[in-house]
Amino acid sequence: MLLTLDLNDPRPLHEQVAGAVRRAVASGEVVPGQRLPSARELAAALGVNANTVLRALRDLRDEGVLEFRRGRGVSVLRPPDGREVVLRRSRELLEEAERYGYRPEEVIEIIRELA
Repeated sequence: MLLTLDLNDPRPLHEQVAGAVRRAVASGEVVPGQRLPSARELAAALGVNANTVLRALRDLRDEGVLEFRRGRGVSVLRPPDGREVVLRRSRELLEEAERYGYRPEEVIEIIRELA
């Protein structure tokens, strides 16, 4: 599983890690039932603290995407809900737009122009 983080992304690292794992599951790179590498291995590959990865994995467990099993590690339970993903990314878009001074109505107009 190849995950990458954007060091210029203003979001907290644990959210970026969760997003990267979520994308890997949603794209089918990692499928339900498949075990993930250990938090320590993921942390080393991403260059972040293992606690950061553990926090991201717990968030995904709480969303129902991952399952933790004692002695068996972390495995994919189900792909993220598409609506849930779109809602999350829409929130992120609105937050980013706000940082640049755009109001929600302006973002909606931009999206209408694209559609």
